[in-house]
Amino acid sequence: WRALVAQWDRIGDDVVAAALRPFPPVRPASRLLRTLGTGDALRLARMLVQPVARMAQEHFGGRAAPLLLAGNALHTDLGPDSAAGAAYGWLLAMLGQRVGFPVPAGGAGALTGALVARLTARGGRIDCGRPIRTVLVGPSGRASGVVDAAGQRVLARRAVLADVDAPRLYRDLVGEEHLPARFVADLARFDWDFSTVKLDWALDGPVPWTAPGARSAGTVHLGADVDGLRRYSADLTAGRLPGDPFLLFGQMTTADPTRSPPGTESAWAYTHVPRGLGWGRDEVLRWADRMQQVVEDHAPGFGSRVLARAVAGPADLQGRDGNLVDGAITAGTSAVHQQLVFRPVPGLGRADTPVPGLFLAGASA
Repeated sequence: WRALVAQWDRIGDDVVAAALRPFPPVRPASRLLRTLGTGDALRLARMLVQPVARMAQEHFGGRAAPLLLAGNALHTDLGPDSAAGAAYGWLLAMLGQRVGFPVPAGGAGALTGALVARLTARGGRIDCGRPIRTVLVGPSGRASGVVDAAGQRVLARRAVLADVDAPRLYRDLVGEEHLPARFVADLARFDWDFSTVKLDWALDGPVPWTAPGARSAGTVHLGADVDGLRRYSADLTAGRLPGDPFLLFGQMTTADPTRSPPGTESAWAYTHVPRGLGWGRDEVLRWADRMQQVVEDHAPGFGSRVLARAVAGPADLQGRDGNLVDGAITAGTSAVHQQLVFRPVPGLGRADTPVPGLFLAGASA
């Protein structure tokens, strides 16, 4: 593990730059090549495209490190044997090792607040509750603005940035008639990620974990060893409800004491389920009870500390945010066939779209 961390300390800044900048990341990639040399750069590339279980097997003999890496890979929708899962497991584990998993003080709304403040300080204006019906595409093929649901136009001097999922942007807001036929055909192959069920709890005390280390962790992985993660991923891929749900559990007051009064805990958990279940409220609540039982198995007495619980199934998530289509939280699978130059369709990999002046600003990019 220390060897992986030492490797990260040597190249991590360039890896993060390569991951976050528009593709292709020429400068960070060039620095990585200079730092590592050709041989070690190829070894790193081999590691990154591996399934995370294979990568862990090559580095470790015990059970703890492989489970930590595989659990981090599952923060995406990639199971232990998925190609390129090692890239996500390694990246998230090393970021967690060096900087933790930071959360915004006061709640996730603080992120939105910061973005709004940045925009308004520069003269921007935000109109909420104003759905957009159409992206205007002029005779030259360039995006010139948008039309809202009331038929009012908003013209763009420079560009239109669309923070929506890719299928809705291109099919509903732009229209296939403004897109190349090959692009429309590629869009038909767009691959969504799995659906999600999320629980939020208000607790009158800390979570009574049986594992002491979990008591101080902001993020906890629950429910399966590496083989269990394999079964969980296989069930999802086959369209079956997982026999052993894997939960990501957040202890928000542990991470940020401003989230709830002293001595209490604000917590959440989510897990994935197959797409297209069409669940009603009763089915969602039954699955939520099963999720809570997983927590109870690792923290006996958890249920007795619950003051209130909120449950969101796939339809609830989409109802609150239209981008979470059927509860998909990454706006398309994170698998390698839909990343980099293949995201959201082959040949892109940047925020650019086939329509000049229109940019895809959401997670589908």
